[in-house]
Amino acid sequence: MAVKDRDRFSTATRIRLLGEQTAARVYRSQTKRQARRSRLTGRAALLALVLCSLVVALAYPIRQYVSQRAEIADLRQQKQQAQQRVEQLRDLKARWQDDAYAEQQIRQRLHYVMPGETGFIVVDPDAAKQSRADTEAADRPWYSNVWDGVDKSDASDR
Repeated sequence: MAVKDRDRFSTATRIRLLGEQTAARVYRSQTKRQARRSRLTGRAALLALVLCSLVVALAYPIRQYVSQRAEIADLRQQKQQAQQRVEQLRDLKARWQDDAYAEQQIRQRLHYVMPGETGFIVVDPDAAKQSRADTEAADRPWYSNVWDGVDKSDASDR
């Protein structure tokens, strides 16, 4: 019976020793994992801190860059519009240097006629609906209307 007790004791002892060894391995692996986690967390925190500081340091210059690019785009558009306006004015200047165009505009705007021609002014039937001053202005010669405009602008300055 002593042999059986010793075998039982030795088995129980062996199981207990195995349990202790297993517990020790588990505990060591947990502490290693925790150590790795804590190092990783510290590294991650440092990385996050560096990234945040970079974002904060670069935010203002990037914002300025974007706003300046938008301003440059606006200025380019204004330049293009100004160039188009210059081209239109050059075309208009070239047209006015043509005697035929100038004569046409003088006839149309100032109601001039060449010697020997008879001038007619066609009055719109709806012109009667306009105010009395407009009707009187349409009946008078153009130079009277010009002088009245000069007199009115001179009176408004006083």
